[in-house]
Amino acid sequence: MDLVYLDNNATTRPAPEVVAEMLPYLTEWYGNPSSVHRFGQRSRQAIDEARGRMAALVGCGETELLFTGGGTESINTALRGILAARSPRKRVVTTTVEHSATRELCQQLTKEGAEIVAVPVHRDGTLDLEALRDAVTDDTALVSIMWANNETGVLFPVAEVAAICRQRKVPYHCDGTQAVGKIPTNVAELGMDAMSFASHKFHGPKGVGALFLRRGLRIRPLIIGGPQERGRRGGTENVPGIAGMGKAAELARLALSPVAPAAEPFPSGQHVVRPPVASPTPAPAMERVGSLRDGLERQIVAMIPDTHVNGSREHRLPNTTNIGFARLEAEAILLLLSEQGIAASAGAACSSGSLEPSHVLKAMHIDPKIAHGAIRFSLSKYTTDAEIDRALAVVPGVIQKLRAVLPVGAQ
Repeated sequence: MDLVYLDNNATTRPAPEVVAEMLPYLTEWYGNPSSVHRFGQRSRQAIDEARGRMAALVGCGETELLFTGGGTESINTALRGILAARSPRKRVVTTTVEHSATRELCQQLTKEGAEIVAVPVHRDGTLDLEALRDAVTDDTALVSIMWANNETGVLFPVAEVAAICRQRKVPYHCDGTQAVGKIPTNVAELGMDAMSFASHKFHGPKGVGALFLRRGLRIRPLIIGGPQERGRRGGTENVPGIAGMGKAAELARLALSPVAPAAEPFPSGQHVVRPPVASPTPAPAMERVGSLRDGLERQIVAMIPDTHVNGSREHRLPNTTNIGFARLEAEAILLLLSEQGIAASAGAACSSGSLEPSHVLKAMHIDPKIAHGAIRFSLSKYTTDAEIDRALAVVPGVIQKLRAVLPVGAQ
């Protein structure tokens, strides 16, 4: 059976070049980067090189980046650290559609005495900027608003968010986890004060992330116990992971450049490393991904009655589509797709034995009949035309089979 992976917003497969970059620091150069001997200094050099590559990807100074254990840790570090530094202010402005890393942290901060203000979104998932302007007051401790929604791919106007925050002299933290590596990023031009992101969302390894902190921003460290990361994050660094993240950043920057080499599909069943083969007519990698996504979405909507694209089609990531299949349950769709070798995901979470629509689709006021059957397809630069064709051959039959079991109008 041909396996088709269309769940790249959940995680991406590490690029072959990334795996090759990590291996020496797992096998030969395994020294502690805080040690003065050759083993340690080789590890330190790897971290420094990775930091430079990351800074080049996101458009900041190398000293403005600290490495963490992932996107969730970066978000926790930013929110808790800035909030503590801004005491006695307790007001945190966020949105109704944030990732659980922010949403659940804010729920915990409420229990600890913080005031959380969640700004709404419009029906297409775009941010209500007027509501944001009203929410950001002079006594606000910080604003934490994502760039790209993980479920719908909808993009927020982060430069405008930053301008609103700057006018009020309030620090702005952006969850850039789904955006970095997929769209061009320059934090200096966008005006963010802090941005968190994770390696495994752009073909790097899991278990490593980074946090941009604008020079001069006051923040208290979350993890204490050593001088690492300029005293901002204690603990021996994950050298192989950081080296891999740095290589992934370099590859992402090249893929997002005006002229980028085409990514070579992974060799099936082989553990070999091969560099990408340059396309005879090179084009930006994500532009190609966007074209594949549009074709998949267009064909699904054309072939399957009563389907709905959730979220703005104009302001979104090039790799993501969220499609609701009316009067069906996402869990059943995903199980049948998986049996046919198609990996996708749902915005719904199973709670207490019942499938509930995601908080994102609820916040967008999507009809529950559509929200319950919402499926996210997320592509990557390694997605092929053949994989899209395979998905299009499978999805209509799955929906037809389920609707035969549960006729339209049964719910």
